[in-house]
Amino acid sequence: MAARKPIFNQHVLYDTTPLPESIPKVKELGTTSAPLMSAAFFIGARCKDYNDDFMQCKTENPGKGEFECLKEGRRVTRCARSVIKDINANCLDQFKAHWECLENNNQQMWQCRQKEWSLNKCVFEKLGLEKKIPDQPKDEVPVQYRRNQIYAHASIPWTQFPYLTPGQRAEQLENLRARDPKKAARIDLWDEQQRQKEAAEAAAAQAKS
Repeated sequence: MAARKPIFNQHVLYDTTPLPESIPKVKELGTTSAPLMSAAFFIGARCKDYNDDFMQCKTENPGKGEFECLKEGRRVTRCARSVIKDINANCLDQFKAHWECLENNNQQMWQCRQKEWSLNKCVFEKLGLEKKIPDQPKDEVPVQYRRNQIYAHASIPWTQFPYLTPGQRAEQLENLRARDPKKAARIDLWDEQQRQKEAAEAAAAQAKS
């Protein structure tokens, strides 16, 4: 048996060696998983180019990308921080409501669609960022817009509807025309009636002034 007594070190060790000057200095995100999940699609919308550069760097440096791609990774982190900062500054209430819902529901997105729609609306109107899930089938309603979330604990009230940006609405309407032309025609008629109503209200308000 060895004569040396075992020593158990319970202290946390920190590597204080600074990164090279060539690596951009940036603070970490500082968010837990639920807020990060809530903001993930908006981070993807703003930071796509940086994310693509980072992934390309890792692909071109197999096995050592963690070291060769620190600069690209820092750019991803800086961009993600800017998104979190802007959402906190402009949509804090909606953001907090959504990520707290995720936190309390095992981070299952389908449990929190109503709060997600409110957040999507605020972020698009204030920051111009929209949630997009790529490669979804065009012959069915995208999962994030479905009012009937079959695995959710509670049903969505019939008065609540998903928020669609103008571009998303036009895209969904085109897909609907291929699936159900009659329903699409009813929506077109309703849109025209709404435009006429808004025009009449605007004319009445202008006449009063």
